[in-house]
Amino acid sequence: MHMVHYNPRRNKMQCKENNIDKLFDGFFNDFSAPFFGHNMMTEKDTANGLQVDIYEKDNIIVVDADMPGITKEDIKLDVKGKLVTLGYERKDENEVKDEHLYRKEKRYGKFERTFSMPFEIDADKVTAKYDNGVLKLEIEKPEKQQKKQIEIS
Repeated sequence: MHMVHYNPRRNKMQCKENNIDKLFDGFFNDFSAPFFGHNMMTEKDTANGLQVDIYEKDNIIVVDADMPGITKEDIKLDVKGKLVTLGYERKDENEVKDEHLYRKEKRYGKFERTFSMPFEIDADKVTAKYDNGVLKLEIEKPEKQQKKQIEIS
């Protein structure tokens, strides 16, 4: 038997540490919010399996979304105004009774996330490719949003 010394402040200290961690997590999410909107990665988003990388390359916003095991036909992609909505539905095709179940980590159901871009999106200038469980969107920035090199005379 393993002995543990009683410390009445132990639980209080753990709560304070967890709150400090959450404070900094929220700070960094708020820091990036003006560019990508209010809906950056949260604990809930990580758990639901719809994880993305969003970055800019050559005046194009690229969204890489991991969707392993999803068919192209099950993916939903909508663009409206400044918003991009990604989603899919994963169905549980294995009917295993609870008494025979050892572990169940896969998530089933509908998953959806919406991201706000810093400009109005022209749907005709969005390309989407799905390969090996990764959906790659390329959203061309409008000309007025692109950087321009000014020649000095």
